[in-house]
Amino acid sequence: MKKLVTFIIAIPFFMYLIPLQVHAENSPSIQDEIIYDILVDRFNNGSQGPSEQVDIEDPLTYTGGDIEGVTMMLDTLQEQGFTTISLSPIMENAKRGYHGYWIEDFYAIEEEFGKMEDLHELIEEAHDRGMKVMLELVTNYVAKTSPLTEEGDKQDWFKENEVEPIEATKWLDDVMVLDQENPAVQDFLLDVASFWMTETDIDGFKLHAADQASPDFLEKLTKQVKEENPNFYIIATTLQGNTDVDYLYENQHIDAIANDRIYEAMNDVLIKPDKPISKLYDIRGKDANKRDLLYVDTINTPRFSNNFAEQGRNDLTTWKLALSYLYFTPGVPIIYQGSEVPMYGPGFPENQYIVDFTSANPDLEKVFKQMAAVRKQFATLKEGDFEQVTTEEGFSLFKRTLDNETIYVGINNDSHSRTVTISEIEPNMQLRGLLHDDTIRANEDGDYLIGMERESAEVFVVRPNTGFNWGFIAFVAGVFIVFIGAIIYLTVKQKRRQSK
Repeated sequence: MKKLVTFIIAIPFFMYLIPLQVHAENSPSIQDEIIYDILVDRFNNGSQGPSEQVDIEDPLTYTGGDIEGVTMMLDTLQEQGFTTISLSPIMENAKRGYHGYWIEDFYAIEEEFGKMEDLHELIEEAHDRGMKVMLELVTNYVAKTSPLTEEGDKQDWFKENEVEPIEATKWLDDVMVLDQENPAVQDFLLDVASFWMTETDIDGFKLHAADQASPDFLEKLTKQVKEENPNFYIIATTLQGNTDVDYLYENQHIDAIANDRIYEAMNDVLIKPDKPISKLYDIRGKDANKRDLLYVDTINTPRFSNNFAEQGRNDLTTWKLALSYLYFTPGVPIIYQGSEVPMYGPGFPENQYIVDFTSANPDLEKVFKQMAAVRKQFATLKEGDFEQVTTEEGFSLFKRTLDNETIYVGINNDSHSRTVTISEIEPNMQLRGLLHDDTIRANEDGDYLIGMERESAEVFVVRPNTGFNWGFIAFVAGVFIVFIGAIIYLTVKQKRRQSK
């Protein structure tokens, strides 16, 4: 009886969702992913015991996060909509090398993070959940204490460091720079990449400091990786945001490249109200590259939450605006760990504190879940053409189109409500809001007036205007009539049994 009642009640809700079904997607691409960027030592302690290198009071050494700690959080990350995790370098490091950039042995896992078996378990557990795992691959640097630096036949493997360290990259003082123009160095690094692909079932590499790498070497590396596994993801990050990375976009083997200009623009436009969203469109334009790796902070930058909190902005409001741009415009979003808590920090070392999950904001987590669910549901938001339709002060209305589907994205960064009018939609259609359940129909002139509350975002799908769906209403009414009738029938039947 209970199963029957549950089934009958559930039918209308399944019927309600039918109009929102989208066309089936082809083979997965990196545009399908939402990447969660993890600094392993500062994420979560799974089984890290006492160690002479662990000191939670010292920001320049290990805090205790490990690979097992990442495995323990997979369910939570999946619930929040993340589809891929990217691990900071886990190779064996010099003493106190919590960040992973002081590599001594490229073929072993740092014991502070765990063992190879822990990595295998993490990958297996992630794959069981339909998630992917990427490793950050360091190809430019080795620790000064690495055995490679002491071998006589490898003295020509190294060159001068031309990068001036900032506070967050002081680790550069303790590395040697690999000369990637040297064929022997290239062969070594190519073998390292192949080793991790063969030894583990990882799904991709995040190329560390790709802006400092040799274009010729990167071409060889990425080509080899794609030949070994065409579905293997390769993303490229930068060490210095002011470098020219056009050559990275010319490398067609790289799936996504960090867009530093958008990072800077988002931290300018979104940290306070009344700055026009159109400034972001001005940077990327109609031809916004879907290979852009979109982010608002990293381990080397101030936390985005800190930047807008200093301006008095609200966590829920500002992250909804930011995620609307990161998730619904062309590109691949990558979110630095702790953003969903949220975590603050004006710079190093506060931006690298271990994630405090006990202070998580459930309402903010819901925002991440909701935005990720919308992105996942519609291929148009990941693969569709991109165009700014109209603007009004701090409000911009974009549209994404794919095949015969059009989706509008409204982002109002203004401190006042704004309304725009569009007339490009047929009058027999309606705009259906996904975040706030709004419905907009054409007025008597055939125009659609889209109103947005202050500091808000909305995603509208275009659907036929059916007015009141009397057929559906009648169906629901019929279901409940049948339901009530069944209850009455069973009640009468039960009374008859008792009377006998």
